[in-house]
Parts: sequence; C-alpha cells; structure tokens
Amino acid sequence: MPRVSQDQLDARRQEILAAARACFARHGYEGATVRRLEEATGLSRGAIFHHFRDKDSLFLAVAEDDAAAMVETVARNGLVQVMRDLLARAVSPDTTGWLGSQLEVSRRLRTDPAFARRWAERSAAIAEATRDRLARQRDAGVLREDVPIDVLAQFLELAYDGLVLHLAMGRPAGDLGPVLDLVEEAVRRR
Repeated sequence: MPRVSQDQLDARRQEILAAARACFARHGYEGATVRRLEEATGLSRGAIFHHFRDKDSLFLAVAEDDAAAMVETVARNGLVQVMRDLLARAVSPDTTGWLGSQLEVSRRLRTDPAFARRWAERSAAIAEATRDRLARQRDAGVLREDVPIDVLAQFLELAYDGLVLHLAMGRPAGDLGPVLDLVEEAVRRR
C-alpha cells in the first residue's frame, strides 16, 4: 500500500474544510448532516473523520481556519482592511459560504456553551491582533489619541459585525466603500 505524504494529507484536509465550509453555510450546523458533508466533499464519512474527530471538530476547524486568516490580515493591515477585503469579495460564492459560517459561529456561541469555551481562545486572538495593530498605529501617530485603544477596537469590531450581518442577510453590497472610509476616518488622528 503506497504511503500518503504529509503534503497530500494537508491538501486533503484543506479540500474537506472548503467543502464543509460551503455545506455549513448552506445548511447551518444542524442541517449539515454527515450525508450532506459526504456529498459536499465527495468523500466517505470514514475519509472525512480520518481528518476530523467528529462534525463538531470539523465545524470548529472551519471556524478556526477563518479566524487564523483574519488574525493574519488584522496583524498586517488592520480590521478595516479585513472589511475592505470582505466587501471586495462579497459576490463570490466562497464569501457567501464564509459569511454563513460566521453567522453559524455566532449562533453556536449563544446556544452551545462547550463550543463557546473552545472558541474563546480564537476570539481572543482576533481581539489581541486588533488591539496590537491599533497600538502600533497609535505609536506611529496615525490614530486619534482622545479615545482609548479598547474603545477603538470595540468600535471596529461592531462595524465588522455589522458588515458581516448586512452581507449575510443578502443585502446589496452596493458601494459601501465610502462607509468603510468613514469607519477608518473615525479612528484616525485629525
């Protein structure tokens, strides 16, 4: 029997995550049955659960994957850039799936205490990256100094959550660029 390389295992894992993201987004956590996950991935349950312990672990891995990408962008370019990137990709089916996953994370945070405990670390990483970026920007003289960093971070997080909800509800993206310009201006030094 030929040996499967780590690169092949990693590639298969990423394929499963992408297909599962779309399935969770389309059907929600409860509606993404194992049969639907099999159909979405084109794999058997054994192949899926070789990479992930169970459906809950698969969903958390999808959410973690999204959070890791977000932390990277926030650390490099800030939360407003995450919003701009999201807006630029708003019409893409991948973005629609991502938005659905974000809403499902929000629902599970409210209804599933075990999930909320597991998710707390990921949420903290995004918040920390946002605050670190804001502190660096303030040190560089770019941000306003009359508002505490924590308040600026909460403002940006609320704007982000509002954008995600707006797009996930199927509202038109239109030209929200000027709105994001306004969000960015609100935190900049005058």
